[in-house]
Amino acid sequence: MALESALDDLRRDPWPVPTDKRPARATGCALSVAASLLDLACPRRGARVMLFTGGPCTSGPGAVVSRMKTEDMRSHQDLAKNAEPLHKPACDFYASLARKRGGGAGGGEKTSSVAGAGTPTVHIVDVFACSLDQIGMLEMRELVEATGGLMVLGDSFGQSVFKESLRRVFRRYPDEVPQDGGQMMMAFGGTLEVLTSREFKISGAIGPVSSLNRKGPNVSDLETGKGGTNAWSLGGLDANTTIALYFDVTNPGTTPLPENKRRFIQFLTKYQHSNGRTRLRATTLCGPWHNVAPGAAPASAPPGHAPQGAAGPNDGPVKMSFDQEAAAVLTARLAVHRTESEDVADVLRWVDRSLIRMCSKFADYRPDDPNSFRLAQNFSLFPQFMFHLRRSQFLQLFNSSPDEACYYRYTLSREHVTNSLVMIQPTLLSYSFNGPPAPALLDAQSVRADVILLLDTFFHVVVFHGETVAAWREQRYHEQEEHASFRNLLEAPQTDAQMIMDSRFPVPRYIVCDQHKSEARFLMAKLNPSVTHNTQGEGGGAQVSCDAE
Repeated sequence: MALESALDDLRRDPWPVPTDKRPARATGCALSVAASLLDLACPRRGARVMLFTGGPCTSGPGAVVSRMKTEDMRSHQDLAKNAEPLHKPACDFYASLARKRGGGAGGGEKTSSVAGAGTPTVHIVDVFACSLDQIGMLEMRELVEATGGLMVLGDSFGQSVFKESLRRVFRRYPDEVPQDGGQMMMAFGGTLEVLTSREFKISGAIGPVSSLNRKGPNVSDLETGKGGTNAWSLGGLDANTTIALYFDVTNPGTTPLPENKRRFIQFLTKYQHSNGRTRLRATTLCGPWHNVAPGAAPASAPPGHAPQGAAGPNDGPVKMSFDQEAAAVLTARLAVHRTESEDVADVLRWVDRSLIRMCSKFADYRPDDPNSFRLAQNFSLFPQFMFHLRRSQFLQLFNSSPDEACYYRYTLSREHVTNSLVMIQPTLLSYSFNGPPAPALLDAQSVRADVILLLDTFFHVVVFHGETVAAWREQRYHEQEEHASFRNLLEAPQTDAQMIMDSRFPVPRYIVCDQHKSEARFLMAKLNPSVTHNTQGEGGGAQVSCDAE
């Protein structure tokens, strides 16, 4: 009661803020106090600290900018040149808060097996930032990531991006669901342990995890992401939480294993349900081991380059089991993780080399004959995913702030494969009188005056009306009974857009725009600029202005 009374007595600070200064915000101090209160009130019970902020921290620990408006917020260039003195102290402060919650231990940290072992995180830290300015989300990322928290970034607290996203945090299972009916769809204190057979070892994990510093015999010396352990703290969990795990083969072909030798992987996921009960889920995968023979190609071909129809005898099972969607997301997460310690240009070259190695190993072709190059059906989309990854907001930082880049990358690191693929390669549907909705290429040729386009980038859902369709709508043809088909054409993409947004967290920004209007930029920026002022009259399409023209 005393705490509730103290909160009820809080009032807005009446002291005016000078026009040349930013408001005094002690966000870091507030987070520290809130987390300490939870530690005392419910030390072993799941709970959430939810931060709602409309600006950057300017005072106390965790400050990312001074109060004087003459000093700008840090940019990508400032961070690359280490020219922002407040960035590292703020990161260190939030990292210390993460360690106090039981998480935050990075990969490869050597600790004692008794005193240094990590403990699961039961208290989650969520950040809801609604501001036209940066708020310091980049510095807070380690705290949110170590606790399995959520990030939501918007322009205003009045937008549906914030209001609907907040409502969905507290969603409940339908009453008819056995055992969980009426319970909130969230979990706390999650841990993940991975057990493997001797043929391969765990290199690490990428996602909202922190190391528990438990090093078993199946831990590889080659670390990827948060490595050096086979157990991680997940903190908060929901239905979409997905962790990327990377393995290292212990027999790389020098001493081939017996063909069809059995292998297994077991995932032990333990968490505290929202009703307070602890649950353990064990998932075991097993199957035969297949060796990919590197010398299957004839002597005339380079190593690993098998001509069409002459693949190695052991390549078939490996090729047939390749999941190109999962592989694309795993590559994207690893590429984003590498940007934390490498230049983006080096990461792009690594993506290119990875694609070349994959094609040289599993493609069918004849040397010096580009027309003979073929990829199997379950490999054919992988190069396309890599093309869009290279030009995505995850690797191209132009026109995005450090906070926005952090938000996009963190969301990619925790979503499942389907949502991650939409982030990497947005989906585009075309609606017209010529037939049912059909997928369209992410190309300027898809923009036509008599069609409606529905673009889903995960973060934005855009309904784009062609010039002719927009003119008919302005003349209110859809309100006339004899033009019912046009009314149905207008309603179809809006209905589909609502279905997309109903199943998405965070709720995407919904944009309805017309061709040649300002908000059409959200669509045009995602299209390949194949139409220029020289080719605009050849077969339709809209011109996309770019520096290359």
